[in-house]
This record gives sequence, structure tokens and C-alpha cells, in this order.
Amino acid sequence: MEPGKVRLYIKPYCGWCLQAMEWLDARGVRYETLDVISDGRARSEMHALSGQTLAPVIEVDGEVLADFGAEELAVWWREQGFGV
Repeated sequence: MEPGKVRLYIKPYCGWCLQAMEWLDARGVRYETLDVISDGRARSEMHALSGQTLAPVIEVDGEVLADFGAEELAVWWREQGFGV
């Protein structure tokens, strides 16, 4: 199954956020990046989705993974059945 809408909530200069973007880019995944430092609405959305203020947070078709590194993202991605 290919993922639909992918939203990645990030903080600039966050190492884990950079890892997540690199992981997605390496697999050709199209995603929307939301900077939770400069965008208060994005920060509120991230908190509502994940219950926390830590980044990164990824939301794919209503499924959420919060506060992760690239290894956790890879496992979660497979568990969700996304075909990348």
C-alpha cells in the first residue's frame, strides 16, 4: 500500500527531524513539512496529534508516530504496510 497524505512536523536544527527527512527523501516519499517553531498552528496540531511537544512527529493517513529516529520510522513504516 502506498501512503497517501504524509505530514512531518519538525523543529529546525533537530537531528532526528533531519534523519526523518533524509529517510523519506531517500525513498522518494512526498511529504509536507510543518515547522512547529515558526508556525503556532502546526505546533498546536502536532500536540493534538501526539500529546507532546517533541519532534519529529509524522502523520500518515491518520496514523501517528511521535518522537522517533530513522530506525523507529523504518519499523513503523513497515508495520503500517506502506510499500516504500
